[in-house]
Amino acid sequence: MYRIKTLNAISEVGTSRLPADLYEVGPELSDPDALLLRSYALPAGEIPLSVRAIARAGAGTNNIPVAACSERGIPVFNTPGANANAVKELVMAGLFLAARNIVPAAAFAHRLTGDTDAMSKAVEAGKKTYVGFELPGRSLGVIGLGAIGVEVANAACALGMKVYGYDPLLSVEHALKLSPEVNRTTELDLLLSKSDIITIHVPLLPATTGMIGAEQLALMQPDTVLINFARAPIVDEDALVAALESDRLRGYVCDFPSPALNTRERVVTLPHLGASTAEAEENCARMAADELRAYLEDGVIRNSVNFPAAELSRAPGTTRVCIANRNIPNMVGQVSTVLADAGLNLAEVLNKSRGELAYTLADIDGAVPDAVVTKLASIDGVLAVRVLE
Repeated sequence: MYRIKTLNAISEVGTSRLPADLYEVGPELSDPDALLLRSYALPAGEIPLSVRAIARAGAGTNNIPVAACSERGIPVFNTPGANANAVKELVMAGLFLAARNIVPAAAFAHRLTGDTDAMSKAVEAGKKTYVGFELPGRSLGVIGLGAIGVEVANAACALGMKVYGYDPLLSVEHALKLSPEVNRTTELDLLLSKSDIITIHVPLLPATTGMIGAEQLALMQPDTVLINFARAPIVDEDALVAALESDRLRGYVCDFPSPALNTRERVVTLPHLGASTAEAEENCARMAADELRAYLEDGVIRNSVNFPAAELSRAPGTTRVCIANRNIPNMVGQVSTVLADAGLNLAEVLNKSRGELAYTLADIDGAVPDAVVTKLASIDGVLAVRVLE
């Protein structure tokens, strides 16, 4: 019986994919095999020693201590693309909010008082304050062409916008989905200087924190609108405020309220609504549950942010050994030696690496004694060993 502790409310569409005869799922479980969460900020010290995997029903994993998990051989899973349509729709709404000054215009309308004639006169007198612009023919810069960025870029092309896309790490999968109308560039400065509207779709990492600062804001056209539905710290808030105060930006639309932004003109803040749709929550929960089940039952890794993807069909009548290790020379050789010394036949083996980490799946004919598991775990560089009967 596998035990999965939930640290947030998780859609039943996801948890129902974990069979009750194999899984216990709930917020009060002790000694869990895995953790399933959404936005819960998880300190490293709160991860029980029993945990073998962590899954986030969402894309970003900055609320999870990934480095500490890696040191323990714990794969951290996310759900890339599961909420892409929800975020894309909100980004497109952000385009219209900014272009047509909808939020301040609506606030103006809500403040109107008096009878019908008085309101009509006030509307005619005030509407010129909220004159906007149309999107066809305008240029949109998309920073980050992952699942969300590609959808945003394609939708903007369909609206008749000229689209620039920047992503030095664009995957083949996402490149194939990207409209040929998108002007791909390897120069961020070019995108910043050419775009009327810029939208950010990169994960929050040390390398992307403050990615849009004073230098980048200075390259933008004076009437540029900046949209950020990724993560707040990707934009340097102090530099942003300075750019707004000096009229370096037409406006800023984001999903992250803050004291410095909430009362500022030409700023629209939303309460982190990017993935807040029933459909997105269900998609994320479903994918996260499937990832945990594949890993716990078969040692398969899909969509891990720290360990490499690894899939190997299980050979009949074998015991599967799953080894998380540092990516160092001769690891497979050392594993094979331990197994051979124990008289165990290696039926199938798969070794994958990703940066400083690697993962090995080994299918062994027959049972694997505890003493062999202990020897495998003692190999220098091995972080965790699991045996699946």
